[in-house]
Amino acid sequence: MTDTRARPPPTTAPAAPAAPAGAIAATQPGRVAGLDGIRGLAALFVVLNHIFERAWPGYPAANHAPFWAAWMIYGRFAVIIFIALSGFSLGLGPARSGWRFKSIATYAHRRAWRILPPYWAALAFSLLVTWYVLAQPGWAVPNGKSVVVYGLLVQDAFSAGTPNKAFWSIAIEVQLYVLLPLLLLLVRRASARVMVGLVAAIVVTIGLLGPHVPLMNSALVKFTPDLAVLFAVGLLAAGIVTAGDRARSRPWAGYALAAAVPVIALMGVKGAMWSNLNLFWLDLAWAPAVGCLLAAIATSRPRPVVRFLDSLLPRSLGSCSYSLYLTHSPIVIAVSYGLVLGRVAAGTPTFFVLAAILLPVTVCFAHLFAAVFELPFQRHRGWSALRQAMSARLRGASRASGPRNQAGARCRPAHPQPVADRARPASRPGPLVPPDLRDSATRSGSC
Repeated sequence: MTDTRARPPPTTAPAAPAAPAGAIAATQPGRVAGLDGIRGLAALFVVLNHIFERAWPGYPAANHAPFWAAWMIYGRFAVIIFIALSGFSLGLGPARSGWRFKSIATYAHRRAWRILPPYWAALAFSLLVTWYVLAQPGWAVPNGKSVVVYGLLVQDAFSAGTPNKAFWSIAIEVQLYVLLPLLLLLVRRASARVMVGLVAAIVVTIGLLGPHVPLMNSALVKFTPDLAVLFAVGLLAAGIVTAGDRARSRPWAGYALAAAVPVIALMGVKGAMWSNLNLFWLDLAWAPAVGCLLAAIATSRPRPVVRFLDSLLPRSLGSCSYSLYLTHSPIVIAVSYGLVLGRVAAGTPTFFVLAAILLPVTVCFAHLFAAVFELPFQRHRGWSALRQAMSARLRGASRASGPRNQAGARCRPAHPQPVADRARPASRPGPLVPPDLRDSATRSGSC
C-alpha cells in the first residue's frame, strides 16, 4: 500500500505530468472512474443475498443451496466494500491537502446533508411497509422506541424492533465518520501505515480478548470494530492519488488477487457455517485485498475492468446504490412473504421467481427514491440552494404549462412589431396581410 506523509505545500505548483494516451482520467480532483460501478454492484449483491436467504432459509444449517448459488450467502462482503469505499472516498480530498480538512464543520455538514435525508426517508418508508403492509415473521415489530433509536442512528447501542434489516451498518458508518478526523491526525503526526497499524492492533486486541472479557465481547457484537480496519485501509489507499510514479505503477491489481486467493480458499475449505461464525476475522483478512483493489482502480488498472465499472449500467446502479441499499429490504420481505413463499416450490424455483420480480422492482424504486431524496441533496449543498432550485423548477413547470392554441402547441409570447415593418415604404411591399389581422396577431401572440 502507499504511504504519504504530510508535507508542506510547495511554493510553486509543479507541472502535472502528461497522461498517457488512452488513460482514464481517474486521478484528477473529482470523481474516480470505476468507484460508482463498484458501489452499484455491491448494492445489487446485497439484494441477491437477501433473495438467497428467502429461497434457502437457514442456510447452511437447515438447507443446502446448489453450488452455483452458495456464494450469495456472503452478503457481508458487500458491506466491507461499502465501508472501505467510504474511507477511500472521504480520504481523497484530505490526501490532496496534506491530510487535512479545509473545515471540519463543512465536512460534518456535508456528511449529514448527504446521509441523513435519504436515510430518514427510507426509515419512514420501512416503518410504513412494516406497519401497514407486511412485517417479516419472527421479527419484533418496531414501535415508538424503534423510531427514536433508528432515527438517532444508535441502533447498534440500543436494542429495538428493527424496521429494516439493512440499517445496522448505517450506524457503524456514521460512527466511522466521527472517527475520521482523529485518523487524519494520526496520519499527519505519524503516517498512514502507522494509523492503519494502530487501528488494527486495537481491533485485534478486542477480538482476542472478547471471548474472555464481557465488555469487549459486547463491543464485538454491537459495534463491529473490524469494520474500522476496512475504513482505515480505504483511507490509506486514498494516498495513491498523491503518490509518486513508482508507487502508482506497482501491480496493485495483482497484489489484490494474491491477497484474495488465500481468503477465498480458506472460505471454500472451511465452508459457509465456519465463515458465518468467523466474520470478524474474515473481514480483517479481506482488508489487504480490498485496499489493493481500490489502489488499482484509482490508477485505472486493469483498464478493461475500470472501463466496465465506468460503463452505463454499473454507473447507473452506482448513482442510486445508497437508495437501493436503504430501501430494498422491506420490498424483498413484502414480495417474498406476501406473494411468492408458499406458492412456488422452495429452493431454486423460489430464487428465480423472486429474482425476476425483485431485481427490477428494487432497482427501479431505488432510482425513483434517489431522484427525490438523494440526488437533489448531492447537487445542492444547503437548504437555500435546494429551495432556489425547487422554486426555479416550479417556475419552469408553470411556464411549460402555459396557454396553448387549438392545435395543442404552446402559445408564443407576443413580440411588438418593429415600426419599420408596420410602415414599409411603397417600394418594399410587406406580406399580403390585412392591417387589421396583422395588428391582431401582434397584440395576442401566435395563439
